[in-house]
Amino acid sequence: MKNITSVLLISSLAFNSSCTTMTKTETSNTEIPVPDASLANNPFMKKSTLQYQAPEFDKIKDEHFKPAFDFGLKQQIAELDQIANSKSMATFENTIVAIENSGEVLKRAQIVFFNLTSSNTNPTLQKLEEEYAPIFAAQSDKIYLNDKIYQRIKAIDISKLQGEDKRLAEYYLQNFEIAGANLSAADKEKVKKLNEELATLATQYSAKLLEARKNGALIVDNVSELDGLSADEIAAAAADAEKAGHSGKYLLALQNTTQQPLLQNLKNRATREKLFKASWYRAEKGNADDTRSILEKQAKLRMEKAHIQGKKSFAEWKLQDQMAKNPENAMNLLAQLAKPGVEAATKERDEIQALIDQQKGGFTVEPWDWNFYAEQVRKAKYDLDENQIKPYFEVKTVLEKGVFFAAEKFYGITFKERKDLPVYHPDVVSYEVFDRDGKSLAIYYLDFYTRSNKSGGAWMSNFVEQSHLLGQKPVIVNVFNYQKPAEGKPSLISYDDVSTMFHEFGHTLHGLFANQKYISISGTNTPRDFVEFPSQINEFFALEPQVLKNYALHYQTKQPMPQSLVDKIKKAATFNQGYSTTELVSAATLDMNWHSVTDESQFKPTLEFEKSVLNKYGFTLSAVPPRYHTPYFAHIWGGGYSAGYYAYMWSDMLNSDAWDWISTHGGMTRENGDRFRKYILSVGNSVDLNQAFKDFTGRTPDIKPLLKDKGFISR
Repeated sequence: MKNITSVLLISSLAFNSSCTTMTKTETSNTEIPVPDASLANNPFMKKSTLQYQAPEFDKIKDEHFKPAFDFGLKQQIAELDQIANSKSMATFENTIVAIENSGEVLKRAQIVFFNLTSSNTNPTLQKLEEEYAPIFAAQSDKIYLNDKIYQRIKAIDISKLQGEDKRLAEYYLQNFEIAGANLSAADKEKVKKLNEELATLATQYSAKLLEARKNGALIVDNVSELDGLSADEIAAAAADAEKAGHSGKYLLALQNTTQQPLLQNLKNRATREKLFKASWYRAEKGNADDTRSILEKQAKLRMEKAHIQGKKSFAEWKLQDQMAKNPENAMNLLAQLAKPGVEAATKERDEIQALIDQQKGGFTVEPWDWNFYAEQVRKAKYDLDENQIKPYFEVKTVLEKGVFFAAEKFYGITFKERKDLPVYHPDVVSYEVFDRDGKSLAIYYLDFYTRSNKSGGAWMSNFVEQSHLLGQKPVIVNVFNYQKPAEGKPSLISYDDVSTMFHEFGHTLHGLFANQKYISISGTNTPRDFVEFPSQINEFFALEPQVLKNYALHYQTKQPMPQSLVDKIKKAATFNQGYSTTELVSAATLDMNWHSVTDESQFKPTLEFEKSVLNKYGFTLSAVPPRYHTPYFAHIWGGGYSAGYYAYMWSDMLNSDAWDWISTHGGMTRENGDRFRKYILSVGNSVDLNQAFKDFTGRTPDIKPLLKDKGFISR
């Protein structure tokens, strides 16, 4: 997942004048604030002196954020007022570029802050996040609902601009109009109020969900209930329980998704049921962690915002600048995947039920049984045991000899570990990245292990975004939630975890190869239904023969994975695709329906609404729940994927079709890597992305390769 945070923000709040002094510019009476002595030691007041402006984590303290926000907000207001009130004729430079470059201090502080609130938060940061969410939202409106600035943009003859200049001007004009710059003054005020409230609700939702995930962890009293887990997994559970104040017990922490990885191996059905239900009910207990009232408010307010802006639904408003263009196109794609997905899942359920009956289980398969018995079916059909595979996937080996190796072969880039750069947590490691010509390209951080103060899931984000205008090279981080092993033990991961690592590094490649003048259209700053394309196509490299044999090494013997086991993995590639497709498409369908409501009377209480949608679209297999249950669907209530979760499937269509092209044109060659970099990875949002895809493949996207990859139609 690409972690999406907004950094182009302004403020109109009252400020403590003791933090700043003021100077007037030569071109207007607007006073631009200048830091005074009280801010002298604040690391956000100036560019970092570390390579590529990497954050100075050894200097950054929690107490630095608030004064940096206050100064940065005030500074950016003054800069925007100067643009709005300029008596000079509007030009691209004095209007568009001036907006683009405003708020340097604010952006520098925000980008670090939002990364930390996702990956390493604490009560101080959480309080600040809730305090400033409505402030930041209001200040974003200070840009996009500012009529004077909007009129200056409209006064520019965009047709006379070229290249990235033209694209940036079009980008801002569209963003202003999507935000509501062309609304009446009264409606603008309504939108401003809604944006503030929605920002506050999203922050409150995320805070509640973090607590729900932490408090929802399953505490197990007796080790016998953990039969099936490895000694290392049991030791890690004991260590986690000790840290949480449950000495002598075992803590099974929850991951972000509905299904939990440990369900695959737990032999005790009662424990499996407890763990699944701990996951499913985590945020609907009627306690302080219950998210339902907040998300219901969010859905209604989003619809209200869309109506003010002349759209029938929030989804219609949200998709107007995406590749899909409208909710109908997105739902059409989901429908093309839903029917074959459910059909395949039904067959998979029948196979699992047959195995349960054969073993005289005496019960009907439930969600907490699926992964446990699916693994047995996989063993029976493909003679493939996940526990046979994991010893060959040690985290750092997968990274350096797999992910990095593939990138070197396909793109020519190399990596060198850096131990001299400060990090925000001891688990974080860093690398310098070098381009194919040997020149330094970027700094790259990784944060592998789950923590109670880290949001669930995995993502990529930037600490510094690439820009030729600003002379900036990318500084990127990948964050994961792998289980940290007990002290002295290897960090062994599943093949799904391997795929996740390749996936998130695909986002990193998209950021590494950014080659734009302006940040707003650089790198991963693309429509959401395109941004997952580079990440998902990178997953294919995990099973490329020359890559797999290089990283799939037994952690003890260092011997490569036997070819017989490799063959089994490949043969099992389409195994359980019915389940995985159905859980994803059902979640995307929930998202689109929550945000396609056109009248408040169509809303129902959370659980009732979810049930009605799933039934309406044929997701009636009780053993196959959505990947995210509405109360903990963080992507759409706390993240940036509202009316956008379909993007994973849209991008999946692009990635399967593009990989089909690569496979039929020589496969993993440097020539293909250079071509993919040129047409896809390096263009950011500086060109029409539907055209960019066509330039790479020579055709418009086709869903057939995706259906083939999933095994739904024959090759």
